[in-house]
Amino acid sequence: MADKRDYYEVLGVAKDATADQIKSAYRKLAMKYHPDRNPGDNSAKEKFQEASEAYEVLSNPEKRQRYDQFGHEGVNFGPGGFDFGRDFSHFQDVDLGDILGSILGGGFADMFGGGFGRRRRVDPNAPARGDDMTMELDVDFDEALFGSERTLDLSLPATCPDCHGTGAADGAKRVTCPTCGGHGQVIGGNGFFQVRQTCPKCGGTGSVIERPCRTCRGAGLVRKPSKLAVRIPRGVDTGSRLRLAGKGGGGLRGGEPGDLYVVLRVRDSDIFERDGVDLAVDVPVSPLLAALGGTVDVPTPDGTAQLHLAAGTPNGKLMRLRGKGAPDLRGGPQGDLIARIVFEVPQRLTGRQRSMMEELSKSLDGSNFPDSKAFAEKVRTFYSHKEKLKGK
Repeated sequence: MADKRDYYEVLGVAKDATADQIKSAYRKLAMKYHPDRNPGDNSAKEKFQEASEAYEVLSNPEKRQRYDQFGHEGVNFGPGGFDFGRDFSHFQDVDLGDILGSILGGGFADMFGGGFGRRRRVDPNAPARGDDMTMELDVDFDEALFGSERTLDLSLPATCPDCHGTGAADGAKRVTCPTCGGHGQVIGGNGFFQVRQTCPKCGGTGSVIERPCRTCRGAGLVRKPSKLAVRIPRGVDTGSRLRLAGKGGGGLRGGEPGDLYVVLRVRDSDIFERDGVDLAVDVPVSPLLAALGGTVDVPTPDGTAQLHLAAGTPNGKLMRLRGKGAPDLRGGPQGDLIARIVFEVPQRLTGRQRSMMEELSKSLDGSNFPDSKAFAEKVRTFYSHKEKLKGK
């Protein structure tokens, strides 16, 4: 996670910043870098998404608590690239009025043509489903073709074994939030503007835990190392996503766990190139074999196949072997294999071999190389035309 900036640094606020300060900092960054104000500026888009991600975490008391306790790993567990399954790119479609409305209240949303609904009160005792999580996994090319079994070493947020996800110490109960008096919202500002916002102390529930659980410090979740077997099916490709139901983040207060999504990245092959279910391979052959005709071995996923070359096969000729490509992940027909003939020039000739090659070369003329003859004729025509133009 070394490449991820500290969320407080992103918003430019101190670690003890209030909810108002965090919201104000995000508002300024959102207005400055919003894609509508910076069309085509990828740098501004990235900064907007970075600020949105930071605000997503720091504006939520529960997530902020996990972040303060565990850092980025508290909301992005494990070295494999886990996150909560959120795609912050959707913020590029948010209207500026929506941003102001969500930050300053419904009046501003109405002014900019947007809508702003009132936040519903959260039941602090209701079961909460665990977060869906995502990780990336590198697999070899042959694994993608033939399938395999892998064991993943994970570090996932699991339901706290001591408080069972409630966040409360044994025997402790929830009490009315002293900040909002149980309303779940607080009102700030002065003069003409009155800003209503979610209570930063209780997160809108109206109550707080009397004594937090010592094991999870009130978060209801702890990080738990585990091993997980995953089957990689035949025919996967880069971007293929495997869903492991119930293997994501632990639930709170009896809620079911979330799902784990494994996004695959397939390493390049030393032999094949891939385009969907079709494969391509360069087959080096002797120019003499191509001239005389013969048989050449071609590697395929199913084993070596023999390809017959007609006499006079040109360099670069493409030959299709149907049904010899990659398997289809969805059970469709297997793809094709495209073999490209590539001439390999002989190296390190002996004296006798060189003599024989020179004798062969002398015996050949333009009729043996029709392409070279046609090319030479085009060149002569080009220069002849050039001389005529210069004479005018």
